[in-house]
Amino acid sequence: MVRMESTAGPASAAGQTSAQSLINWELAASAAARLAPPGPSLNAREIGDAVDQLRAAADASVPHVHHITRLEAARDLRDSSVLVVDRASWSRANTQSFAVMLKPAIERMMANRKGTISPGAASVSGAITGSQLGAVLAFLSSKVLGQYDPFAALAEGSTAPSGGRLLLVAPNIISVERELNVTPADFRLWVCLHEQTHRVQFAAAPWLRHHMLNEIDNLSSHLLGNVDSLMERASAAARSLKDRTASGSTPSRGAILDLLQSPEEKAALSHLTAVMSLLEGHANVVMDAVDASIVPSVKTIRQRFNDRGQDRGVIEKFIRSLLGLDAKMRQYTDGAKFVRAVVEVVGMDGFNRVWDSAGNLPTEPEIHDAKIWLNRMGL
Repeated sequence: MVRMESTAGPASAAGQTSAQSLINWELAASAAARLAPPGPSLNAREIGDAVDQLRAAADASVPHVHHITRLEAARDLRDSSVLVVDRASWSRANTQSFAVMLKPAIERMMANRKGTISPGAASVSGAITGSQLGAVLAFLSSKVLGQYDPFAALAEGSTAPSGGRLLLVAPNIISVERELNVTPADFRLWVCLHEQTHRVQFAAAPWLRHHMLNEIDNLSSHLLGNVDSLMERASAAARSLKDRTASGSTPSRGAILDLLQSPEEKAALSHLTAVMSLLEGHANVVMDAVDASIVPSVKTIRQRFNDRGQDRGVIEKFIRSLLGLDAKMRQYTDGAKFVRAVVEVVGMDGFNRVWDSAGNLPTEPEIHDAKIWLNRMGL
């Protein structure tokens, strides 16, 4: 697969305790690459063909996204790029994005605890945190089919286009299409329809990237504001997940959500949940709007893709519960219901008012009841 260039950030100056030293991003990326399960067996020619076909599918999907969404931003996406990557490259890209998202909150935390964390302690903490993050990324790197990363251009030393980059994880796309026994060309176009929609969303709403960064900063600041309390809550969440798993019950949400206690934390998460539900639901609506004239085997793909989650093993279910991935899957469903409900009343052009400003984004209650959003918008 296409490997991205090394994007390791500059090392911390000797003797200083920096925000970067609290999470060893380079170690996280290398650990993820080492721990990720092997992908499908492919020879050089098959790899080259897969990369070419995915790039072609990505290009071919854009006119369909434009036709379905009616967003003029789909006409010109030159501010971002499309990369076909392997699992290690996907993990490295995400360490860059995490560094961008968490940097302000970590820097404030460091300032508040100035003089209480020695360089040695920070280095040890960074190694531990980096290793743990690498393990999480290794697991996720074998599950993600694609991802639009709007934060890539904000990373230190980044050469990414100003808008961001779309990552298509070739080994996972190939693994799933083989698992489902579906036509590769059809499945690749179907996946690209979803992922290119995310690219168009951020192009249509250029304010959205910084809005999300501010909201992520808001949530992470609450979580990192009191490290001692965070560690206590993390231990309690882990014990709760262990007890629920031992009893045979299935957690209704990720254990990470158990860390949230204050109204401010819950409000910040609620807003991010609503935004992510909108983005994922809208992309799913676009993906499902195509018919056999565009993706000939689309009905088979939909059915088999939706059914594949029934066969997950116990270990994977445990990890998904821990990370809240099942809650993320509900975002696809809830967001799609919201989009369809709005479009049914005011059409796609009426729905597209959601991209005009942050004030037009739906709240979490509105995601579950589109009438509230329609009334607020005067629609």
